[in-house]
Amino acid sequence: MCRLLAYTGEPIFLEELICKPQHSLVRQSMRADEAKVTTNGDGFGIGWYTGHPDRTDPGLYREVTPAWSDENLLALCSAVRSPLFFAHVRATTGTAVARQNCHPFRYGKYLFIHNGQIGGYEKVRRQLEAMLPDELYTARKGATDSELMFLLVIAQLNGGTAPVAAVESMLCAVEQAMQEKGVIAPLRFAAVLSEGESIYAFRYSSDDKPPTLYLSQCFGGTVVASEPLQDRASPQCPEWAAVAPNSAVVITGESMMRHSLRLAHLEPV
Repeated sequence: MCRLLAYTGEPIFLEELICKPQHSLVRQSMRADEAKVTTNGDGFGIGWYTGHPDRTDPGLYREVTPAWSDENLLALCSAVRSPLFFAHVRATTGTAVARQNCHPFRYGKYLFIHNGQIGGYEKVRRQLEAMLPDELYTARKGATDSELMFLLVIAQLNGGTAPVAAVESMLCAVEQAMQEKGVIAPLRFAAVLSEGESIYAFRYSSDDKPPTLYLSQCFGGTVVASEPLQDRASPQCPEWAAVAPNSAVVITGESMMRHSLRLAHLEPV
């Protein structure tokens, strides 16, 4: 399983969360504490928004080397200051170690990171890819279930669906495809989506074992992470609260709204 991190708030240097903390994302790439796979060395990526009105599309840097050994990552994190950024370290669940399979995924103004997997992905991949409009099918560069789920969400967003409802509809479609193919393995989904103004964090599983996801108020903003970045007694991030299973959290500035995910009442995409 992968490890992810997202921040929104006062502009800070990326290194404050990605590199410096006691249990930073770089350290988690070597030794994660709350994942099935301890090492997340199959690539990494960062995505960031400038906050400038003329630069609404996010920057992106992804590489296939482990995060702990990439000097360019450290250099970028020490130089880039952002009010909203994502970071991700990857442990592949079957697709190739390749740059196009590394997170974050970007489409226009949107960024997306994910930890989890579609159970029986190889059985439902073709059916789910067929749901993509032509322009999004051709935009697909990699082979991961994460990118496919992101583009299914983009299709909903492009049609005017609100972000939380778009993700709910995507998850509903994935579960329906899995049921039609007789897949028993679960769908597990911890993810963060942004359009540059808000972050939308999701924690969901079709069984009772959703991937871990935490929230904390830090550095004049809010952090979403797979694991706490510091000891829970740290004065910088004093509290790490688990996101409730099968729920979404929408963070816009100092506002935070929580939503229950209700897939049973939705029509699939």
